[in-house]
Amino acid sequence: MAEFVNIALPKGRLGEKVYSMFEAAGYPCPSIKENNRKLIYENPEVGVRYFWVKPSDVSIYVERGAADIGVAGKDILLEYSPDVYELLDLKTGVCRMMVAAMEDYRSDPDKTLRVATKFPNIARNYYDRQRREIDIITLNGSIELAPILGLSDVIVDIVETGKTLYENHLAPFEKVVDISARLIANKASFKFKNEAIENIYSSLAKIVE
Repeated sequence: MAEFVNIALPKGRLGEKVYSMFEAAGYPCPSIKENNRKLIYENPEVGVRYFWVKPSDVSIYVERGAADIGVAGKDILLEYSPDVYELLDLKTGVCRMMVAAMEDYRSDPDKTLRVATKFPNIARNYYDRQRREIDIITLNGSIELAPILGLSDVIVDIVETGKTLYENHLAPFEKVVDISARLIANKASFKFKNEAIENIYSSLAKIVE
């Protein structure tokens, strides 16, 4: 039986873009494009097995070895610090993590800053570097509502176009970090399936260039 490299792809638009990159790199799996409810897609000819998972779960599958490699956003890697190798910036899914607030907001350095975010660790690290006292409010839904309703002073969130912010009289005013999709590998798999993983890595690296 062929040994497969198990690849966790993030569901959604980013995953489709990333799968196209794997396909262009010589690792296609035609059944992935069929209209079906399969959970796992294999191509024994090139030795790959793909599966779709929630974007925030990719690093868990890779860290725990259910996937040998996967594609996760830099935001997830910074927030959860999984014990994986980060092999390659795929230069897709590009956006920014920003601090945003109401357009007329003025910061008062003497007051504790109330920060609403889905990324408490990223926010905490960012403000720790500034030695700023903060109160983190962790939310899962529409972060933009928090400053509008007075729940927070600012938000720390991913901004692609900024359209949602501007339509709600919010403005981005500090960049926390640039975000993009990264190829990550399980540490044990990188040792035991090194040749196969290195081949995928170098084929993808050529496409990214």
